Amino acid sequence: MTNVRETPDEIEEAAVRWVWRLDREGRTPELQAELDAWLAGDTRRQGAFLQAEATWAVLDRGQQLATVVPLEPRRPRRLMSRRAMLAGGGGAIAASLAGISYVALPRERYDTAQGEIRRVPLKDGSIAAINTASQVEVDLKSDVRRVKLSRGEAWFQVAKNPDRPFVVEAGRVRVRAIGTAFSVRRYGNGADVLVSEGVVEAWVEGADGHRVQIAAGEKAFVADNAAISEHKAGPSAIDRQLAWRGGKIDLAGETLAEAAEEFNRYNTRKLVVPDPRLAQERFYGVFRTDDPEGFANAVKQSLGAAVDAENPAEIRILATSG
Repeated sequence: MTNVRETPDEIEEAAVRWVWRLDREGRTPELQAELDAWLAGDTRRQGAFLQAEATWAVLDRGQQLATVVPLEPRRPRRLMSRRAMLAGGGGAIAASLAGISYVALPRERYDTAQGEIRRVPLKDGSIAAINTASQVEVDLKSDVRRVKLSRGEAWFQVAKNPDRPFVVEAGRVRVRAIGTAFSVRRYGNGADVLVSEGVVEAWVEGADGHRVQIAAGEKAFVADNAAISEHKAGPSAIDRQLAWRGGKIDLAGETLAEAAEEFNRYNTRKLVVPDPRLAQERFYGVFRTDDPEGFANAVKQSLGAAVDAENPAEIRILATSG
């Protein structure tokens, strides 16, 4: 039996239908499990889903906030509403998305609050997924596409264009791509770079001769002092670390201290693990970024810890004697 590979149009249409189901039915655990299985079936589906989700998010705001530029200026196309797209069926939905070259939003700087995750379609056809408490500035010129990550983290699905390299600036760190998918997370002394598709080039401003290529399934920490630490994490590990794009934290042996730090990125109510030995216990599981209490209760069940949730400002995970 021969497996028939899906065409890009088929993937695009399926992605829009997934977004429509999520909007209609809500992100239930059952539907999320179905979606995760679909996304895992083909590496091309993640980018198509993010594109569809981002476009869906701006459709109802199009009359006030967006200008649609068609692929062919001779054939102007108006931005469709969600209702009109659905009335036309899946083919009409996919065709509408394919006919949009870019959605020009009236702002080029994007700030996310704590706990907020945004997916933004860029003018060049790329997609940016912006993590909690981040700031991104976009400047898409005719010869180069520049993105400044002042703080936080963002993942980019870059539309391929060899004539217009895509460069992310994170402090002194520079990451250059032509058409690929990668994330950058800014720290006080450098930046983490994770590549989920293709190859990127990274270096530090002022040390242009010391560059490193990072391929899919690899990551590197590029320090402001030009020191570079490379790791071959593997595609599954990269996807796990990028679970935040779906509002998830995927733990695969991190310590409770590390897990608490990750949850605290997204929530004002902080997780606290005061016992040093308990803080070094390792944990596995997938949790919502906005559910630190659910994580604490899972630790309670698995490790026999105690949970003190009386304080509205924090949740304490405590060691028990015996």
